Amino acid sequence: MAVYTEEFYNSVNYFIDRHIEEGRGDKICAYTDKGNYTYRDMQKMVNKMANMFRKLDIRIGDRVIMLVFDTPWFFSTFWGAVRIGAVPVPSNTMLTSDDYQYYLNDSQARTLVISEKLLPLIKGIKGELRYLRDVIVVDDDGEFSTPYQQMYAQASEEAETAFTTKDDVAFWQYTSGTTGAPKGAVHSHSDMQYVAEAYGKHVLGMTENDVCYSAARLFFAYGIGNGMVYPLSVGAASVLNPDPPTPERAFRLNSTYKVTLFFGIPTLFGQMLEYKVKQEKEAGITPDPKAPHELSSVRACPSAGEALPPDLYHRFKERFGVEILDGPGSTEMLHIYLSNTLGDVKAGSSGKVVPGYEAKIVGEEGETLPDGEIGTLWVKGDSSLRYYWRKKEKTASTIIGGWVNTGDKYYRDKDGYFWPSGRADDMLKVGGIWVSPLEVENCLREHPAVLETAVIGAEDEKNLVKPKAFVVLKQGFAPSPELEKELKQWVLDRLAKFKYPRWIVFMDELPKTATGKIQRFKLR
Repeated sequence: MAVYTEEFYNSVNYFIDRHIEEGRGDKICAYTDKGNYTYRDMQKMVNKMANMFRKLDIRIGDRVIMLVFDTPWFFSTFWGAVRIGAVPVPSNTMLTSDDYQYYLNDSQARTLVISEKLLPLIKGIKGELRYLRDVIVVDDDGEFSTPYQQMYAQASEEAETAFTTKDDVAFWQYTSGTTGAPKGAVHSHSDMQYVAEAYGKHVLGMTENDVCYSAARLFFAYGIGNGMVYPLSVGAASVLNPDPPTPERAFRLNSTYKVTLFFGIPTLFGQMLEYKVKQEKEAGITPDPKAPHELSSVRACPSAGEALPPDLYHRFKERFGVEILDGPGSTEMLHIYLSNTLGDVKAGSSGKVVPGYEAKIVGEEGETLPDGEIGTLWVKGDSSLRYYWRKKEKTASTIIGGWVNTGDKYYRDKDGYFWPSGRADDMLKVGGIWVSPLEVENCLREHPAVLETAVIGAEDEKNLVKPKAFVVLKQGFAPSPELEKELKQWVLDRLAKFKYPRWIVFMDELPKTATGKIQRFKLR
């Protein structure tokens, strides 16, 4: 008779409890403008949240949708759910009521934890929410709505950890992916420790003395690694701020909290450089990179989300004396799998394979291509998603023999550096966030003046990609600056801000194939 054994592993023990057991309980876990939190503080918050969830009859495997800003309450909600074996689903806080209706119904979540400022978006949902039962509202100070305020206040600061293993489901994150509706990428308990050791340890050389600030929000796979998984893996500190990462705010937070690892995206790095140049010009100051500045404590600036223009890398390094370490990651792989490293940067490249991962360039027939040839990037590593929730066919086309098809076009040079060559499909990445052209096109087509439209990616003056719309008007409408402005506002009023087209080009007709498909390559 076979003997089956189980080995206990719950990631909350590694990322929270371990630090108290190893004597780091009084060390800062999170810096905020409203106060600081030690690892012991965080453990108590996690335990109280876990006990409140248990009182609400949330069980192992139950999904908990999170629409929570970057505050300590993101940490306590996430790890509180993990503690009891429930499945937190951090979700984009920048979307619309329709998006949230889809997330809540697709995930079959009975529980939603939401920051107070986002509550109107849930109240704005017009359709049916088939599974939702509890809506737990928390403000930036951690004050819950009634009756959860009393439940949390009365909850014990000690909590039992559910029996889970490294292969049990720990959390999901939704990704827009390449086509169709958003997909829930399912990740296991061991995935977070894996990326922490692969990228955090081997690429960044992180220690408990690091202070991390992530401009990318925690609901992103990139952000959750930067701002939570990596610092908590070594007992370091994270700077949490719920407000948008403007250049001014990013400079202030880096300076105030003496940040050592500043995780950003190319769009923000470019904005910060422009802000600083303008500020110095107005003050009549001659820039001196060797003089103390807001980023003086920063030892590295990891970057992901979109390709980093080489000139931006050089100008940023020249002005601030800090290297930007560019590399791609994905929700499917949880974090970065190719990267430049300190002292070994090839501007414009995505660097080399991160230790713990494999990568290859694949041709149209599935063959591995030699160096120098452009193909599709496939990656492999133990942090990859288990599957997409309720997306069997998409799972099968993405995970092939243990390899994950990224959908990115790349080539590798003879020295092992990988060079991006665009997407294998028409998706755009704007400010580090995927944008579906189809979604923008559908929105534009709802305007009474629009007959046809096609949206592509175009580079702005900083060589960063933004949506550009080509529009064919209906009879009775004529191109004008006023109509261009109206169409932009039309999208701004209906979709998330980053999705609106920065340019509108009016055309008599769109280029098409014989079967009527728009030839986007001609528009590009």
